[in-house]
Amino acid sequence: MVSTMLTLITTRQTILPKRLSEPGPSAWQVNDMFRAAAAAPDHHMIMPWRFVLVPPDRRAALADVFAQALLERDAAATPEQVEQACEKAFRSPFLALAIARLGLCEPDVDPLERMVSVGAAIQNFLLVAHSMGFGASLTSGQAMRSAALRQLFQLLEGEQAVCCLNVGTANKRKPARLLPDVSAFVSSL
Repeated sequence: MVSTMLTLITTRQTILPKRLSEPGPSAWQVNDMFRAAAAAPDHHMIMPWRFVLVPPDRRAALADVFAQALLERDAAATPEQVEQACEKAFRSPFLALAIARLGLCEPDVDPLERMVSVGAAIQNFLLVAHSMGFGASLTSGQAMRSAALRQLFQLLEGEQAVCCLNVGTANKRKPARLLPDVSAFVSSL
């Protein structure tokens, strides 16, 4: 069992949305991915995350937000750059936004600890997607902080958009990446 789990974890890789195609995950597969997310460490069970699905019929609204965010940052963006920003909303069969809840909470749990929990929930989601044979990735960028994105996803005070989760069938994979040796990041006190 440990060998299987270690293999699953160490073979997961980022598959960019432009390399993801249909079929995407079924509703029950998505549900299982989110069940895994719910198993992340969560001090005091405050659930410092939430996820918003972006179904195909809402992708155009997200594309508009990506275009607005680009133009807010760079008023001189070319039409080609705006089109590229819009395309990001349509690249993967499954798309959801991960949101961190970092505002005041009761009981008080440090925002950094909550962010670690959010990351663990996202990683659990990605690992289950990988275990099902799907390719997956996170995409983020400056659009995550845009007012238009906050409005579209109805982000509340203290919430922060973290990244988009992209899942689909990998039509192209990179060679496995070389993982750093444990001694490169572990030391003794």
